[in-house]
Amino acid sequence: MNTTYTRTAVSLHWLMALGLIGAFSLGVYMHELPLSPFKLKLYSWHKWAGVSLFMLVLVRLAWRLRHPAPPLPETMPKALRMIAHGTHVALYLLMLAIPLSGWLMSSAKGFQTVWFGIVPLPDLLSKNAELGDLLQSVHEALNLSLAALVIAHIGAALKHHFIDRDDILRRMLPGKRQG
Repeated sequence: MNTTYTRTAVSLHWLMALGLIGAFSLGVYMHELPLSPFKLKLYSWHKWAGVSLFMLVLVRLAWRLRHPAPPLPETMPKALRMIAHGTHVALYLLMLAIPLSGWLMSSAKGFQTVWFGIVPLPDLLSKNAELGDLLQSVHEALNLSLAALVIAHIGAALKHHFIDRDDILRRMLPGKRQG
């Protein structure tokens, strides 16, 4: 039975983690800036990151479907294994929903998303200021939900490492391949 993640799965996990931290931090930072060319540039960068992360999560899901995660230890209570599984499903759903909500919001607010300033993405909705404002609230709520789940995910990994002293965290660390 395989008890480790593949190098690709580990790489995708950490690339996604870094990307999410960067996009979330940029989103929080730029949100309160006064309107300026600099703020508009940051919004473009944020959208580019969102599109890139959306594509990365699709790659990650495709990889995961062909390379299932190693099983959790049988010593974990069944309820905790179910919670862990549910949390991972929620993380993936949020990683899909957040960039989609941002794309929908941009469309509704009348700002086309142009990936890296080169590839224009089609608007998913017609311009509608009220819907744009609602989608902005949805985008923010989804991001806060993801942040809370990521904090819980990190907390659970640290609990496994320092309290349970099992290999749950080690098997997802880069360069830490087990036999």
